[in-house]
Amino acid sequence: MTARFILSLATLLILACFTHAQNQPQVKVNYFQNLPAKLFSFDDTTYVAYHDIAQGNLYISSDEGKNWQRVDDIPQGDTAMFIEHPFNNRMAFVLTRGTTHYRTEDRGQTWRSFEMDVPPSYVPRPLTFHSDPAKYGYVLYQGTKCEREDSWSSICHDETYYTKEAFSDHPELLLSETSQCSFAHSSTDFKHDAHTDLIYCVAFDSSSSTGYHSISSSRLFSSTDFFTNEWQIEDLGVPRGARGVVAFAIVSKFGVVALKDLSAGAGNQMLLYVTVDTRTWAKAQFPHASNALLRENAYTIVESTKHSLAVDVVLNDSGVVGTLFVSNSNGTFFVESLKDTNRNEMGYIDYEALYGIEGVGLANIVANAKDVEARGGDKLLKTLITFDDGSSWSPVRAPAEDNEGHRIDCDPSDTENCSLHLHSVTIPHNFGRIFSSPAPGFAMGVGSIGPTLRTYGESDTFLSTDAGVTWSMVRREAHKYEFGDQGSIIVAVNDEEMVDSVSYSTDLGKTWNTLQLGVSLRARALSTVQDSTSQKFLLLGQLSRQDATSEGHFAAVFLDFAPMGRRKCGEADFEQWYARTAKNKECLMGHKQWYKRRKPGADCYVGEKFSDPVEHEENCPCQDEDFECDYNYVRHGSECVPVGREPIPAGVCMSPDQTYKGSSGYRLIPGNTCDRNKGLKKDDKQDKKCSQAQPAEGDVVHQTFEFPAPVAQQAYFKDSTTILVQLQDASVWQSSNEGYTWNRLFPDETFLTFYHHTFTPARAYLITDSGKFFYTTDTGRSWNPLTAPNPPNSFNAQVLHFHPDRSDWIIWTGDVGCSGSGADCHAEAWFSRDNGRHWIFVEKYVRNCAWARDKGLHVDLSQILCESYRDKTGSQRFFQMGTNPLQLVSGRDFYNKKAKLFDDVVGFAKFSEYLIVAEYLPQQHALGLQVSLDGHIFATGQFPPSLRPQQHAYTILESSTDSVFLHMTTSEPPDPVWGHILKSNSNGTYFGMSIENVNRDGRGFVDFEKLIGLDGIAIVNVVSNPEAASVTGTKELQTRITHNDGGSWERLIPPKLDSNGQPYDCRSAACSLHVHGYTERFDSRATFSSPSVVGLVMAVGNVGEKLAPYVESDTFLSRDGGFTWEEVHKDAHLWEFGDSGSILVMANDEEPTDHVLFTTDEGINWREYKFTDEKIRVRSIVTVSSDTSRRFILFGGHARSRVSVAVYIDFSSLTSIQCILDIEDPGHDDFELWTPSTERAERCLFGRQTLYHRRRRNSTCVVGTQPKAKEKVVKNCACTSSDFECEFNHVRNAEGKCALVPGTQPLPDDDSCHGDDQYWYERTPYRRIPHSTCEDGERPDRGRRHLCPGVAAHGAFFWLFVILIPFAVTTLVAMWYYKRSGRATGMIRLPGDGRPKFGASDAGFVETLASVPWFIIGVGTVAFEAVGRWVHEAMLTLRARRGYRNVAVDEDAQILRFADEEE
Repeated sequence: MTARFILSLATLLILACFTHAQNQPQVKVNYFQNLPAKLFSFDDTTYVAYHDIAQGNLYISSDEGKNWQRVDDIPQGDTAMFIEHPFNNRMAFVLTRGTTHYRTEDRGQTWRSFEMDVPPSYVPRPLTFHSDPAKYGYVLYQGTKCEREDSWSSICHDETYYTKEAFSDHPELLLSETSQCSFAHSSTDFKHDAHTDLIYCVAFDSSSSTGYHSISSSRLFSSTDFFTNEWQIEDLGVPRGARGVVAFAIVSKFGVVALKDLSAGAGNQMLLYVTVDTRTWAKAQFPHASNALLRENAYTIVESTKHSLAVDVVLNDSGVVGTLFVSNSNGTFFVESLKDTNRNEMGYIDYEALYGIEGVGLANIVANAKDVEARGGDKLLKTLITFDDGSSWSPVRAPAEDNEGHRIDCDPSDTENCSLHLHSVTIPHNFGRIFSSPAPGFAMGVGSIGPTLRTYGESDTFLSTDAGVTWSMVRREAHKYEFGDQGSIIVAVNDEEMVDSVSYSTDLGKTWNTLQLGVSLRARALSTVQDSTSQKFLLLGQLSRQDATSEGHFAAVFLDFAPMGRRKCGEADFEQWYARTAKNKECLMGHKQWYKRRKPGADCYVGEKFSDPVEHEENCPCQDEDFECDYNYVRHGSECVPVGREPIPAGVCMSPDQTYKGSSGYRLIPGNTCDRNKGLKKDDKQDKKCSQAQPAEGDVVHQTFEFPAPVAQQAYFKDSTTILVQLQDASVWQSSNEGYTWNRLFPDETFLTFYHHTFTPARAYLITDSGKFFYTTDTGRSWNPLTAPNPPNSFNAQVLHFHPDRSDWIIWTGDVGCSGSGADCHAEAWFSRDNGRHWIFVEKYVRNCAWARDKGLHVDLSQILCESYRDKTGSQRFFQMGTNPLQLVSGRDFYNKKAKLFDDVVGFAKFSEYLIVAEYLPQQHALGLQVSLDGHIFATGQFPPSLRPQQHAYTILESSTDSVFLHMTTSEPPDPVWGHILKSNSNGTYFGMSIENVNRDGRGFVDFEKLIGLDGIAIVNVVSNPEAASVTGTKELQTRITHNDGGSWERLIPPKLDSNGQPYDCRSAACSLHVHGYTERFDSRATFSSPSVVGLVMAVGNVGEKLAPYVESDTFLSRDGGFTWEEVHKDAHLWEFGDSGSILVMANDEEPTDHVLFTTDEGINWREYKFTDEKIRVRSIVTVSSDTSRRFILFGGHARSRVSVAVYIDFSSLTSIQCILDIEDPGHDDFELWTPSTERAERCLFGRQTLYHRRRRNSTCVVGTQPKAKEKVVKNCACTSSDFECEFNHVRNAEGKCALVPGTQPLPDDDSCHGDDQYWYERTPYRRIPHSTCEDGERPDRGRRHLCPGVAAHGAFFWLFVILIPFAVTTLVAMWYYKRSGRATGMIRLPGDGRPKFGASDAGFVETLASVPWFIIGVGTVAFEAVGRWVHEAMLTLRARRGYRNVAVDEDAQILRFADEEE
């Protein structure tokens, strides 16, 4: 009996031990020589592929990684690339480096070979697949074909092949000279009804014998029959097709094309075009806030939702800080979602949307972005979370306790200093997604708690089970982690040190168990099946040297938690889990989202292997956020306002008195499922009058709005349809649709003025009479209040100054102590680096403080210049010149490092690359001019002796042609004012006479105006009777024009006949055309010319011996830059250019009127349009700043009334025919090639012959906003006399020759040699105009020739050395660049990373490379990496398309007056 009992007990113990062993997770270790380049789990199967790219082998496991076999069907070492079929989980492909490749149809068990004509291209995915289950065999293959050019080199290009049977058939050539091809049906999210065989290809429209293509030859092609008979070029809505296509990709439900902007002055800017149906393409519109321009290598399309597109854009040169923009439902209009996003040099962004949870995402921002951008400081990162698809972001709330239940060191309610921050995409530590998995609602991350993110080694591991709403610390130190069995198992392994075990939890991280591995390793990756429904995991790790075996240095550890013996979950173990529980964020896209998942306390396993969690939706009542602006409406604040009259179908309105059902301005966002019966119905149609509808083609319409007071200030946002108006009653009004409707901004505020940001067009600032101001960063769609450090100044100084490169950097100049008598009243300057949120003191008792940097003046970013009074006491109101000198102080490092530049100044100004200071010299009682090109070193401006600026006023006019124009007043008070215009040399120091006795008014404005878009052409009015005017006080004016930048001046040639066809009374040689200039304009912006139509000039004047009074003048037009003129109408008129000159509008400027005149053929025929029954006095005509619209606003008023009127006139319906521009085939489109030298004997201007594209005069079409063609320099010309002007101290005599002014000395000879100069020349009375590029020909500026010292002394060996070294370096650079094959730091990142190979289209650099002996490369291969960074900037013409640069043309600078006169 006893023996039997003992036997039974032993049996029970053995069974218990066996059962315990059975309940433990299983571990099995396999060894490999290398980590995989790709570890892929076939979807919804147990098969896994392991690609060892180092050895070129592929391994397959049929049991989730427990056992592995090398694929024997593929020769050892041949596997270069493993590509799975994204829509067929049985099929995958192996590409080799040759032409024999392999396919499996049984998940890697067997492989069959197939042959291709060419090897695969070196792009991330050479294969593209069809998403239709019936066409899974449709595959596109991208290959590279090379033809040997000679024994040294080959010419290569890419080709695309197609197969319909997954390479079982013989693949056919689809298209040659391609860079990327894709099926339109290659994504299950991109839903449309296009032809099932539609294919898009980014390809070149011409072949190349060199392998290099011009960027302009890259187009987007499409075909529905594999380019056999039918194909077309996708024009993307751009006439004659879009050129410069960089890439095509399908992102979520959007088809996206990246396009190089080839328009003039675009530099390296990019454009995005988007489609949701493959039929219509729309240009993606980004707000101009913070200079939001897409630049090559500077934007990334990030993970996007099924209802919006997300793009991260680099706004500054650092390249490692971005701004996230999110689109509307059709991907065309973007709004700023998050500033200062963290990105790395490869273009990856710290942004991830939680898998399966709509609207929830995590992103890292750079908290010290300003410091990183300005000084390159170390980044301080913060993590933010969104629950509404990027509409708002908030800090991640930190847990109150650590994993052991102890209180953390900070207060979680203080989210600024105590929030959770997580490491993200830019530094990944595992395969796949960073935070989330298909396990619904579960997210994990490695991070830290505090004000900013700590290093990875100082971080811990955190878990959220409610999609990011709350988090808990689950493990100390950084871990790799993975979810299994829909979250019922969590596995974590330490990621900071060697380990021999992993931790796992079956209760959502509350308790953890340890599983021994039987081997010590450094964890490298942790994975499971794609849908996280399995209980099996695969851990990859690196073995220590001691543990490494002959089988390999890396271990693949199979972990199986199925044997633990847990019961399978029943229905009672599950709950409905709602995805978004954050307050007011429950509904997104009109519905709540919930999943069925295991309860946290249930001790069971789900066991639904390969069954993805099912999403459920509950519709919510419709709210405001469920609607977006309808077509023809734009967002303004919280409202949608029309951009113009609403188009309606023909036959709906038979008379203006009828009504029709029109848009409310809103539409339900496509895909939104909200319940309209329980909520808002903002998209219900509304009854509208037919008079408000868009007119029939050929009609003109208008609308009148009355303001309660006269207009004091009005201006459009640049490149926008929004205009601001300030009235004399201190109110501000805004129209977002070119004057069609108006609304008053902030009626309770009193506004003194408004400013548009000088360098960031989308920004503006409304200045109140207190310290409060309002700003917008999105062209007035929204306005935000902020507080300045003090009220705006009362000293007539500019209140705000803006930085050219940092949109948020502003300087404010305000009043201090100026209320009442103000004994210490003075002005103070403050600056802000965050657009006015925080302010830092600069200086007190100032007249003007501004950033030293300008568009062309590239000085220290942080340098501030201040005109500061020496004695900082008393009331600044009573300071006078001579009693308290005004000093010019420069402050670097935001005015922390101050240096006095001048003791006594009148003022300073910045023009292009020049910083000009007017210095008062008390000893001489004179003014001196100081010029600097770097903001630090100044040179004294030298004037002819007879023109010293003693006790004179002068005005800096402009500096757009490599020299400064300056007007110096020479008349003496109280005479009427006039003076001479002087022109400087290229560094702005030596000034010579250009023209005498030019008219000026008492404000300092001068009758001098350059024609926009045509360098070197300017118009002035001169006082023809200076002696008599000094006595009588009456000036007689005559007009002069220059076509060589002030080198010589001529009269305007009068037309032979007037507008009635009659000859003029004045026929003598003294008769010419005279026009009224800048000093007489009511609106100084009403220029002679327009930036949108080159060569077209309008003016008011008369034919005679002198300029007649304005009311006795008529209106004239020139089409050739002022060479010839024609009278277009009697009487003086205001005018405005529209639609790049396709329409001109005029209104009588002598008396009240009830109509306007307009022409569509540049003045040949004029038509009249009546807009009112009660005449108004028109004061100005305005349109958008680019003059590209057909809508105009007339500002004026009624007699004897204080109200003012804005009349909106719309000519858009005159015609709908779009002008066609074909740069490749000029003469057969709607544009002509024109040169300003057409009417001259000389064919060249500024030493070159330049051609411009402009609309033909008789073409009846709309130019619109299509990109303008860049001017074309045909050739540089031989130098002629017109390319030269008089040297310093020389003037033209009666014979027109330059002669030395009596009593002066010529400048000394300049014997310096520059660049490759072999000789230097003695000075003559002439100098070449700085802007001229003429070559050879006449050279009157060159005297006797002298040999440059040292040049001729070098022998043949020296020159051989000098020549060979650059070739060697060039060759090294080319080879390095070729080997990198376009994958260098900073590339544009776009899903579907096929990239064209662009290069120079002309001969030169590439041909030079072909002539260099290749043995040099072998000698210098070690130098490849050393030249890498230089290559990134310098190589602009090789394959693998880099940044294409363009030299910007400086715009005319503003007018600035310097004077020592007391007003």
